[in-house]
Amino acid sequence: MSAAVNALPLRIRVSRLGALVKREMRDQLRDWRVVIPMVILTLFFPILMNFAARVVINYVNQYGGQVIAEAVFPFLLMIVGFFPTSVGLVIALESFVGEKERYSLEPLLATPLSDVELFLGKVLASVITPLCAAALGISAYLAGMFFSAGWFPPLELLVQILILTVAHAVCMVSAAVVISAQTNSVRAANLLASFVIVPFALLMQGESMIMFYRMYNELWWVIGGVSLLAVIFIRIGLRQFRREELLSREVEELRFDRMGSYFWRCFSGGARTPLAWYRLAVAPAFRRILTAVPWTAIALFLGVVIGVVLADRFPLPVSMLRTREYKQEFLDSLQALGFFTPGGAWMIFSHNAQAIFLAFVLGAISLGIMGLVVLMLPIGVISFATVTMARAGTPAWLFVLGFVLPHGIVEIPAMLISGAAILRVGNCLLSKPEGRSLGQIWLQALADWLCVMLGVVLPMFLLAAILETWVTPLAAAKVLGW
Repeated sequence: MSAAVNALPLRIRVSRLGALVKREMRDQLRDWRVVIPMVILTLFFPILMNFAARVVINYVNQYGGQVIAEAVFPFLLMIVGFFPTSVGLVIALESFVGEKERYSLEPLLATPLSDVELFLGKVLASVITPLCAAALGISAYLAGMFFSAGWFPPLELLVQILILTVAHAVCMVSAAVVISAQTNSVRAANLLASFVIVPFALLMQGESMIMFYRMYNELWWVIGGVSLLAVIFIRIGLRQFRREELLSREVEELRFDRMGSYFWRCFSGGARTPLAWYRLAVAPAFRRILTAVPWTAIALFLGVVIGVVLADRFPLPVSMLRTREYKQEFLDSLQALGFFTPGGAWMIFSHNAQAIFLAFVLGAISLGIMGLVVLMLPIGVISFATVTMARAGTPAWLFVLGFVLPHGIVEIPAMLISGAAILRVGNCLLSKPEGRSLGQIWLQALADWLCVMLGVVLPMFLLAAILETWVTPLAAAKVLGW
């Protein structure tokens, strides 16, 4: 009896969600602007891709390139599934702001649906129709390829493409629903759609390269990443969606003076002296990024693992690693690079600062992911060199002690802190609004990043550059027995 009572609210929520989805589906299929493009995309693109596949087959057969042609077929299959899902953007972009322009939003908000049910109902209704169209298009493409070229993908590859299609659709639709809930007109929502389409177009280019080189095992990692992005976008929507703000939101003017003053308040913390700035601005910003430190540490550890794997897969000849034969060359290179001079320290510091800025830019447009990838690269190089030198006879702990630890004891924590700040900027929309707009949330995260960079990370990088210029070469020479 108690179990039935506990399950009753869940059934009520599911029934409300189902009623909303049914209403949305009925409205979609009644709108010719959705039905006609969906039908055209579903029926035309499989025919076009089959024609393109036949052209590729006829061309490469002249030069004995059947293997190349078959590597293109999975990419065309993914394209067939992707284009119908783009119709979901039109539906999702109009999900809330379209209701507002049609004056049907007030009755919808008057229903007993919760915020979660409203958002999930809109997402489900926006993704079901294009996914059905994508399934029909994929089936038509596979049938055409089987009868015209005798090609059918392996079961694992077919499952991967189907999962990617679903993940792409959920990511794009959930992001578009968030845009629709935050804008004031369909025109503004359509203009912002480029921030959804362009990143996923670039993502598909990377996926196509993986398919072309038949790295199907690595494709599972991409599927995991895209699926994680889908979960993140849905969580952003659930965090940022507030029904009471849909009707009260007015046209937001682009006021650089207000943006600048809000950013300065977040950055300065109202401090008048450098010591007060550290206490009122830097310390709170540092505490706010601590939640991202474990994820950054995991990313850096993955960089170590990748470096070790690559060192085993692509070993260097041991003859190249006989360091005693290259003593003079090593010393000459240190002198040429400016070690033991202030100019060398400044060069290392500026290089690290540029790398951090690049990581910030890439992380800001990729939910922090690409920023962490940039930080993983030097960690991977260090682990690759450690394994390589261990193969040549220098113990790994001794190499780390001489070549990495003298400056890495400062530089690696600085990378960890900067990565956490970048990750928070990329994922700032996951934080609770607490009465703030999206712009204010992003400006706060940007101010926190700048506070941590200027107050903590860059001084640590400067100290690490000094240690790397004057201390690390001496420790490395000691390890090498010079």
